[in-house]
Amino acid sequence: MAVLQNILEWDKELFLYLNSFHSDFWDTIMLMVTRKETWIPLYVIILWYFIRNYRTKSILIIVGLALLVLGSDQLAGLLKITIQRLRPVHDPGIESMVHNVLRKGGLYGFVSAHAANSVAILVFTSRIFKSRGYYFLMLLWTLMFCYSRIYSGVHYPLDLLGGALLGWGVGYAIFKLVMFIENHFFYTRSPKIEKTALHSDQSGIIWLVFSVLLVTVFIVSYLLHHYNYL
Repeated sequence: MAVLQNILEWDKELFLYLNSFHSDFWDTIMLMVTRKETWIPLYVIILWYFIRNYRTKSILIIVGLALLVLGSDQLAGLLKITIQRLRPVHDPGIESMVHNVLRKGGLYGFVSAHAANSVAILVFTSRIFKSRGYYFLMLLWTLMFCYSRIYSGVHYPLDLLGGALLGWGVGYAIFKLVMFIENHFFYTRSPKIEKTALHSDQSGIIWLVFSVLLVTVFIVSYLLHHYNYL
C-alpha cells in the first residue's frame, strides 16, 4: 500500500511539473489540440484511404473502428466510476495549484478516455495500413493529444498511461477480430487486408493534412491573440 501511495505522489509531482509550463498563447493551442473536432479532416482522409484501398472490405474495417472507439470509451468510463480517482482539478490537495484550460470535465479521471481512444486508433489503423510513416504520424498525434490533457489540468500521467494500455488492448483485440472475420467469411474476396498496405504517396498526403491542420492551429492562435479576440 505504501508503494502505491508513493507512486501516486510521484504521479502528482510529475503532473504539477508538466502542468506548470503554460501561457495564454499555448492555452489556445492546447484547447484546439485537445478538441476532437479539430482533427476531423485527418479522420476523413484516413477513412477515405480505407475505402479506396480495401473497397467493400472497408465496411468491415470501419465497423471495427467504430467498435473500438465505443469499446475503449465505455470501458474507460466504467473504470472511472469503479476506481474513482479524482481529476487533478477536483483534488482538494492540489486543485489550487492546477492550471486548467476551459473545462474541468467529470469528477474522476482514471483512466483517460482520450488516451484510450487515441491509442486504440493508433494500434488498429497502423496494423491495417502497415506503413512506418503513417505509424509515426499517428504516434506523434497521440502524444500531442495525450499531453494536451495534462496541460489542460484534467489528467495525471498515470491516467494517460492507464488509458493507453486500455486502448492498446482494445485496438489489438478489434484488429484480431477483423482479421478473424475476414479469414473466415471474406477469404476469397480481394484485396486481402493483411497483404494490402498504405502506399507511400498516400502516407505523404495524410502527413500533409496533419501538417496543414497543425499550422492552422498555430496561425489561428496567433491571430486571436494578436488582434485581442481572447
